[in-house]
Amino acid sequence: MSHPLRLSIVVPAFNEQENVAQLVEEVGAVLSRFDAGAELVLVDDGSTDATAERCRELMPQRPWLRLLSMSRNVGQSAAFHAGIRAARGELIGMLDADLQNDPADLPAMVEALDTRRADWVQGNRQKRQDSNSIVRTFSTWVGRTFRSRLLEDTIRDTGCSCRVFKRSIGLQLPLQYRGMHRFMPVYARRLGYQVIEMDVNHRARAAGEAKYGMWNRALPGLRDLFAARWMFNRLRPVEFSEEPSAPHVEIPRAQEQINA
Repeated sequence: MSHPLRLSIVVPAFNEQENVAQLVEEVGAVLSRFDAGAELVLVDDGSTDATAERCRELMPQRPWLRLLSMSRNVGQSAAFHAGIRAARGELIGMLDADLQNDPADLPAMVEALDTRRADWVQGNRQKRQDSNSIVRTFSTWVGRTFRSRLLEDTIRDTGCSCRVFKRSIGLQLPLQYRGMHRFMPVYARRLGYQVIEMDVNHRARAAGEAKYGMWNRALPGLRDLFAARWMFNRLRPVEFSEEPSAPHVEIPRAQEQINA
């Protein structure tokens, strides 16, 4: 499969009808900076509001805007899985649909990937402004501490969706399993790819409701952490070499005898 585009920005969205228009506008301003072409792939993860309708209204004048519709709400991992496979760019950029990630960070991340010869650039949200800071701070501490001890994961902000990586890597990630989006950067490292980090902007949610809290963030993340550890302990490099084949020899066909 050829990839004529430079970048595909994959954004899963669940009940984000109030944020779709601004998201498309901000991403559109970023896409114009890529001479080799770019696209936005919005993955509607079974929304029960007008998220998909808002996107369809914006598509006629924007050929770079694509909409994937999941048959039901299956979570971020599966939505990312679908978006990566549908993407046409050689690079994948990712964002959340709640506008807390800043699309303007993506060009610098692409440049860092090129200049530093990396395979993956992971965002790090240094300045976070969250209304539920106590809950988020605790859940972040739990996740970071256990990831460090169980997976030897040194990524500072593995939960940041703002990232850029080679599509060929994304196709190897086991995102068809629930919760695996939490371990994308460390999984890429386990596969032998170079993952670097970059500070990115983080904005407060302007509209809509947060989808994660204490009970659906920290505890499921801890459970998924043990699942990831089980997988990583069984992960084996698939490296091989092929012996040279024998030289091709043309075998003459038997000539048919024609009786007069």
